[in-house]
Amino acid sequence: MSQPELPSPGNIVWQDLTVPEAPAVRDFYCQVVGWNYTDHDMGEYNDFNITHPETGHTVAGICHRQGPNANVPAQWLIYIVVADVAGSAQRCRDLGGQVLDGPRAMGDQQFCVIQDPAGAVAALIGN
Repeated sequence: MSQPELPSPGNIVWQDLTVPEAPAVRDFYCQVVGWNYTDHDMGEYNDFNITHPETGHTVAGICHRQGPNANVPAQWLIYIVVADVAGSAQRCRDLGGQVLDGPRAMGDQQFCVIQDPAGAVAALIGN
């Protein structure tokens, strides 16, 4: 099954947190913020879809720092749509930033994690 079409480049479309102890951090946020969660099957383990307590809509993810996420920093990460992930990753390097993970496939899209020259981190997603 394919993933939904991404909105136009420049939009922030997702946020998640990747940490070594995902269940403990999931429980922390569920208790502090009031979120709920559902399991997200990753094959040999589950990551977590974080859901709004009133609507049940998925609002974020909390992920284990293992498997495909082993190189993702432990912090809340926004996902920004770009037209060309590989091209944007190269422009990041050219402008003094770093590519921390990827580019690589994530479902039907390409994905990478960049760090800007000031040290802030974001994910890029697109073609």
